[in-house]
Amino acid sequence: MQFDFQEKEEGLTPFRKRLLFAFGGVLVLFLVLVARFAWLQILNRDAYVERAERNRTVTVTTQGSRGLIFDRNGEALAKNDLGYSLEIVPDQVQNLSRTIDELSRVIPITQSDRRRFRRLREDLNRYDSIPIRLDLTDEEVAVFIAQKHRFPGVSVNQHEYRRYPAGSTGSHFLGYIGSISQGDKRRLESEGTLPLYEGIRQIGKVGLERSYENLLHSTPGFETLEVTASGRSVRTLEAKAPKPGKNLELTIDMNLQRLVEKSLEGREGVVIAIDPRTGGILSFASLPTYDPNLFPEGIDPESWNELSSSERKPLFNRAVRGLYPIGSTYKPFMALAGLAMNETTVDYVFNDTGVFTVGKHRFRDLTGAGKGRVDVRKSIQVSSDVYYYWLSMQLGVDRIHDFMSLWGFGQKTGIDLVGEQAGVLPSREWKERRFGEPWYLGDTPSIGIGQGYNAFTILQLASATATLASRGTVMTPHLVNRIVDPVTGEATQVAASPVRKIDLPRAYWNAVIGGMRDVTTKGTARSVFKDVPYSVAGKTGTAQVITIAQDDKYSEEKLERRYHDHSLFIAFAPVENPKIALAVLVENSGFGAKTAAPVAREVLDYWLTGKNRFGLPYPKHLPPPRAAATQPRKKS
Repeated sequence: MQFDFQEKEEGLTPFRKRLLFAFGGVLVLFLVLVARFAWLQILNRDAYVERAERNRTVTVTTQGSRGLIFDRNGEALAKNDLGYSLEIVPDQVQNLSRTIDELSRVIPITQSDRRRFRRLREDLNRYDSIPIRLDLTDEEVAVFIAQKHRFPGVSVNQHEYRRYPAGSTGSHFLGYIGSISQGDKRRLESEGTLPLYEGIRQIGKVGLERSYENLLHSTPGFETLEVTASGRSVRTLEAKAPKPGKNLELTIDMNLQRLVEKSLEGREGVVIAIDPRTGGILSFASLPTYDPNLFPEGIDPESWNELSSSERKPLFNRAVRGLYPIGSTYKPFMALAGLAMNETTVDYVFNDTGVFTVGKHRFRDLTGAGKGRVDVRKSIQVSSDVYYYWLSMQLGVDRIHDFMSLWGFGQKTGIDLVGEQAGVLPSREWKERRFGEPWYLGDTPSIGIGQGYNAFTILQLASATATLASRGTVMTPHLVNRIVDPVTGEATQVAASPVRKIDLPRAYWNAVIGGMRDVTTKGTARSVFKDVPYSVAGKTGTAQVITIAQDDKYSEEKLERRYHDHSLFIAFAPVENPKIALAVLVENSGFGAKTAAPVAREVLDYWLTGKNRFGLPYPKHLPPPRAAATQPRKKS
């Protein structure tokens, strides 16, 4: 019997090919599986371990308390109150408008609440919890909790709310906080501090709240929980408590601040009082003010429109952002410049005829009358414009610029507030850069009386007055005295070291300060300071808002109020050992002795004697007032 093996071999060939193909397919799939395994377990191990860990754990961020702000006597100026808010996470709500409408049938929600919610939604992410109602009452909380099942994505949360107990008093130095905007987040991210704001919804916007944001804001804590697939907490894996922000103790005396603001009530202006020994600011008033309590949870549009469109500009911090000519309050500093540069002497007598001529232009005395024969001291007492027209020509603009720079004019003082303006201290180089034209001789005389291109902040003027009071010791003006850790109680004193010393002969100081003393005893402010129980050196100032033609006479009756002259006054007291120096500006209020000097008198009276017409408490830095002597009873 014969077998055909060749035929059988040919029959197995297709089977072998199919088997080989199947084996190759299995091998390829196996290699793919190995490659995927390597991708998951080796190349991307860390990412998937982290994802698995996130599925197993939940991290809850806890927010700490924002630092508090106190005045020098311990009065709370910025504090935190606990309250309840009704909040919505937009990503967890299917129909947001319908949900809000239904919520409003349970909890009152106004149109203002809705507008604030829409504005916050633009700044925050859709995953964030956004408040739709603030300051819920206990009854409203109970009503919502009973119907919470109807509103997925809506919850009641307890938060700390920033409050400013003094209301509008001191708002320009305190500032306020507000919701963290996308712009804030970009700034924090560029600074590398965004992770520190995890769980924090608000940030300082202006004032001390903004300047000391890095100290006031808290460091968030967290709790990492192990959870089941259904989300039930099993145990705590790790926890870190939040750290509260640092507290600030200020140099400000709020009762003095109240007196200043009451004295300026109804007018626009600035009053800054400084302790010349330390540079600590005792009062910092820019009028009008605003209520900072409107801002922390989002100001409503009506209030914002009212503030932002007001002609009185209550949001404008005139103290550090307003630039003004400072009029005759510049003269004491000009006198020292002339003495220091040997362009005049203590004994030199100049004949003030009432007119000073440069080319064809006549520069007149503000009063229109000559002051006669004056030396340095008397030129300050009678406020001779012509003397300082002449002196400025002797000095020249560049030497004036260099000397006034030592006093801080035309440059930032370094105060611990954001937004300070440098102002303008003119020079030849400045004018060429600013206007592309040379300095003319006729530009100089007005500089000598604080007019012309001069434009300074009242903070600069107050700081320079404090330097004058200390006879040349330049201090950095500051609002914060101590930074305190609320947990440990450890306090850090803000440095109060001199920046520099302006050394001048004693005779120069005596002549200029003597002239300022004469201003209050027999000069332009004598009626205001009649019978004061302390010695005071001062100088009145009247600053033109618009330029009057040389042959015209200034007349308030012919001008709108906004074109009236500004009223200024600088002072320090007691002259022998100054404890307070101040600068006062009242906008569009005429002669310095008419409006600004009386405000200064009220400030000095209160700080040095406790006397005031507003019923304010006796200053704590003064010794207690003596009780009235008890009269012995007469024997009958």
